Amino acid sequence: MNLSGLDLNLLLVLHTVLSERSVARAARRLNVTAPAISNALARLRVALDDPLTLRSGRGIVPTPRAAALAPVLARALGELDLAVQSSDFDPAHSEREFTLAVADVGQLARLPRVVALLAKEMPHARLRVVSIDTLHASGGLEGTAVDVAIGVGERRPGIHAEPLYDEQILLVARVGHPRAAGRISKGVLATLRHVEVHVSPGKGSSPLRASYAALGITRDIAVTVPTFTAAAAVVSATDLVASLPGTLLDVFGSRLGLRVVATPARPLTTTINVLWHERTAHDPALRAFRELLKRA
Repeated sequence: MNLSGLDLNLLLVLHTVLSERSVARAARRLNVTAPAISNALARLRVALDDPLTLRSGRGIVPTPRAAALAPVLARALGELDLAVQSSDFDPAHSEREFTLAVADVGQLARLPRVVALLAKEMPHARLRVVSIDTLHASGGLEGTAVDVAIGVGERRPGIHAEPLYDEQILLVARVGHPRAAGRISKGVLATLRHVEVHVSPGKGSSPLRASYAALGITRDIAVTVPTFTAAAAVVSATDLVASLPGTLLDVFGSRLGLRVVATPARPLTTTINVLWHERTAHDPALRAFRELLKRA
């Protein structure tokens, strides 16, 4: 159909419904009633000749047509949002929503500091925290669903990165592990079975493999899990070990009964960065938010 014959407000409604996966939440976000959202969707269904969304449990799922539209709408509306905002940013009165992607407990452990500082300096702003998986699924920082990410990513064309802190990676076992008490030898280290945290190829796993390879050891991976938190839970209840961020030990070590294993392997440290796209580099609100993250 011809775009000139379409009420573009309907596309904003569809984008919000697809983002929230709920008519009720979309209505709250747009400050309208749920029937108004439903009516807008009904008009757009007729215009596009497609159901667009279907009910699934308490939420909704997009049709293939709507799923194809979702990233296009996100990019277009994000660019429009930036284009119409004033270049003057008043943190005390801003109602801006910031979306932050974080990897795991290491970053989440610092989240209370971020929230407290945001409440103090931008009392009317909103913070939405999502996982790194959500970041990847929504097109990365090149898309418009996430403003800033915290993780081990590096600077590359179009992506800015600044170091926040260094995270130490430690081998941990449960308290009372029969073979991991005190300082263990290379021979004992070679017999331990490990929980591996799945990471993107060439990212977090390579330095760890290299550290063991330097000792002539190939780790025996018994279980692979998606997060460091899951690895900590498995280690706490088994005789497996895992290499985990030191911050996780600070948060959950005593609660889960975990301890650091002293090994002959070389200690590992990884730099955690704050990352953002060139598209948002000059936005005053996001610049202020990034500075707030660094201070927090």
